[in-house]
Amino acid sequence: MHYSTKRAREIERTSPFDDQRPGTNGLRRKTAVFEGKKNYLQNYIQSVLSSIDLRDRQGCTMVVGSDGRYFSRAATEIIVQMAAANGIGRLVIGHNGLLSTPAVSCIIRKIKAIGGIILTASHNPGGPGGDFGVKFNVANGASQFVNTVMEKIAQVSRTLEEYAICPDLRIDLARLGRHDFDLENKFKPFRVEIVDSVELYLNLLRTIFDFNAIKSLLTGPEQLKIRIDAMNGVMGLYVRRIMCDELGAPANAAVNCVPMEDFGGRPPEPNLTYAAPLVDAMKGGDIGFGAAFDADGDRYMILGENGFFVNPSDSLAVMAANLSCIPYFRQLGLKGFARSMATSTALDSVAKALKVALYETPTGWRFFGNLMDSGRCSLCGEESFGTSSDHIREKDGLWSVLVWLSMMAARKQGVDEIVKDHWAKLGRNYFCRFDYEGVDPRAAFYLMRDLEGVITDKAFPSQKFAVGNTVYSVERADNFEYVDPVDGTVVRNQGLRIIFTDASRLVFRLSGSGGGAGATVRIYAESLERDPERQNRETQAVLGPLIAIALKISDIHERTGRRSPTVIT
Repeated sequence: MHYSTKRAREIERTSPFDDQRPGTNGLRRKTAVFEGKKNYLQNYIQSVLSSIDLRDRQGCTMVVGSDGRYFSRAATEIIVQMAAANGIGRLVIGHNGLLSTPAVSCIIRKIKAIGGIILTASHNPGGPGGDFGVKFNVANGASQFVNTVMEKIAQVSRTLEEYAICPDLRIDLARLGRHDFDLENKFKPFRVEIVDSVELYLNLLRTIFDFNAIKSLLTGPEQLKIRIDAMNGVMGLYVRRIMCDELGAPANAAVNCVPMEDFGGRPPEPNLTYAAPLVDAMKGGDIGFGAAFDADGDRYMILGENGFFVNPSDSLAVMAANLSCIPYFRQLGLKGFARSMATSTALDSVAKALKVALYETPTGWRFFGNLMDSGRCSLCGEESFGTSSDHIREKDGLWSVLVWLSMMAARKQGVDEIVKDHWAKLGRNYFCRFDYEGVDPRAAFYLMRDLEGVITDKAFPSQKFAVGNTVYSVERADNFEYVDPVDGTVVRNQGLRIIFTDASRLVFRLSGSGGGAGATVRIYAESLERDPERQNRETQAVLGPLIAIALKISDIHERTGRRSPTVIT
């Protein structure tokens, strides 16, 4: 334990910024904005702290962690100084300031903290020229949980004229243990605890999975060779400790496990484009399982032998169909499944087969949190490489990898065999997403507005689209809105969707999670194939006609000046 001399509390004058309303993933901006605009970070942290009622805030516990990106250490110091000056009684911070997003959610729930601040921009690039972000997770461990929290933060930010800080307070993030400070103010003594970044989260995983079964898979006579790419984000700590030290995977199975402020110069995004080195390594055929994580550990990608790619929507559905492999679900049973609207309907088929409730929500993990807290949902996921269960209230990449390894241990099958068996039973949902990044925001807005006018016209449901030998008949089309079954909250304008009579779908969304300039327009295409003889075709070939329809009715290339998408997943 370390005791400190008294630290003075100061009130600093400031001016509000008009761009600090958090999105579904907190506040993300270019790093230069946080680092270079005077008081930009301080204003937002004060807005977050002031959004908590003073009676709840005084003496409470909060968690702080980061994915290790550039500016995180400086930002953590400011958060500590401002938490002390705003009446927070105790901060729990990961060693060296590092905690994965799932670990923050786990710790908040375990120690009953009032919430937590996570410094991350997820899969966005790091470094001085990259992106930075601040997420606020509330007491159930979920990110900003409901719109009311986001609105409170926004309201404070628009009128903020001062912030409180203890500028002389310093903390050594490398020194594990308890640090107590006496403050020259009306609040109680202030405590900072620097904790092991992995331990509490690992203890939770031990209660969920059969670690012995996974260890036997990774170390037995017919040892499964694996390769796990942490993409130089915070997950390096967890991969080494859990996959290697705890479960016996050889040290060389874990790559890019040293957290770097710029993630080694590549976006820490686990997809076929940015995790290309892992894809290339898997194509050699001697590695049976591969996975990659994003910077803060909530997203993941799964690859099988010879680079067999598991679409995230398929991953969610296959997990749902095999949860009986996991002791946690055998004990608690299945309460229900949930997916975001843009995620493929593969999960719906599993829910129907298992006679389990299925919820279709807007994009954003906070919608799943309400379902889980009310006991309605056991498993949930999004097409953007995020899956989790009710053990926490965030996406959880490593949990997802352990589900896959548990399935492989129980079924004695490879990744591709498990997926193809699933397709044969329930059909294959061919699925892809086109991202048009950095689009002029006005062009994106008018594109979506005009497209909504087209698809909501009364005549649209009777339309037929012929592409080559294929004819698609529209069954219905709408702008998706969600009525929360727990509290009745209505959320509108969540994406345009066109559903055809053969269960094919097109979805158009404006994304709100980017930190860079411009908007991101996303187009999703999906087609269900029940014939096993036709389930091994190339995704782009199958979805080509649907994509042609999407490009035609949206006129996206003409309206954005683009010739092709930025990223295809």
